[in-house]
Amino acid sequence: MKILVTGAAGFIGMHTCYSLLKEGHVVYGIDSLNSYYDKSFKYDRLANLGIDKNLLSYNTPITGLENFVFSEIDLLDSESLLRLFSGQQFEIVINLAAQAGVRFSITNPKAYIDSNIYGFFNILEACRFFKPEHLVYASSSSVYGNNTEVPFNTNQKTDSPVSFYAATKKSNELMAYTYSHLYQIPITGLRFFTVYGPWGRPDMAYFTFTRNILEGRPIQVYEKGELWRDFTFIDDIVEGVKRVALCFFPEIETIKHRIFNIGNHNPVKVIQFVEILEELIGKRAIIDFFPMQAGDVYKTYADVEALSHLINFKPDTDLRTGLSIFVNWYREYYNIDNTV
Repeated sequence: MKILVTGAAGFIGMHTCYSLLKEGHVVYGIDSLNSYYDKSFKYDRLANLGIDKNLLSYNTPITGLENFVFSEIDLLDSESLLRLFSGQQFEIVINLAAQAGVRFSITNPKAYIDSNIYGFFNILEACRFFKPEHLVYASSSSVYGNNTEVPFNTNQKTDSPVSFYAATKKSNELMAYTYSHLYQIPITGLRFFTVYGPWGRPDMAYFTFTRNILEGRPIQVYEKGELWRDFTFIDDIVEGVKRVALCFFPEIETIKHRIFNIGNHNPVKVIQFVEILEELIGKRAIIDFFPMQAGDVYKTYADVEALSHLINFKPDTDLRTGLSIFVNWYREYYNIDNTV
């Protein structure tokens, strides 16, 4: 199928593009290539998709791997986005582009309005006019806030977000529901739970923990490490995204918007997470403990029965296996000897 993936130079986006291409789909990727973190890391992700960074020019298509085309396009550029949709007639749209990061949203909320609200609005508008068969978009487990009823179920209320990032993701769900209802667009939202793995964002905890442990520098752990996270390996996330994207609405006349959790359904304490990393790296962490941070939540825990029922799949990669794959990748990417 002909599929658009936004955020194609991002963590989940790159892996999703690569997996779709392996299955023979025609994939068009776009990304703004912003400077939230080192662009060279995004260029290296694109290299995995056959894209030469030296050929990049804004709004100019570049051919990469077989059946893959990439363009640097900002979702705020509505005119370029509409021209792209008009010229390509995508069957499926997978919107993974977003401004991520809970703590960054506290100090830079406008970045989240621009990318997560206006950018997502432009995607919805393009889908309104050019009617793909299915729009899938990334939401987040953060919409559950500090809900104490676990595991988190999509039937629970999500009207008390504790971070601005979460508020923008909840807004995406409401916007998507309305567009689906008004304009007859089949739309599915996916609430991701603490995604980790190779090529992840360098600002994510597991990434900085690994770097600092290897370099003998302190790591920052909050609330004595007693916070729980439903860590979900990237391969499981991608498999879920693909299956959902290719799963169309059998009851299109009555159901046009759905939301599912994608999580490992097995929360782990952050301090246990650190201990596993220490074992895999072969080095003790220097830990600086800090109190609970603004915008943080105590526990994430995904109920994935609805997802499993729909696509006959649920994430199940155990944390030790996933972190082992990540640590090996990290050493190879940064050329770090295994004895370090």
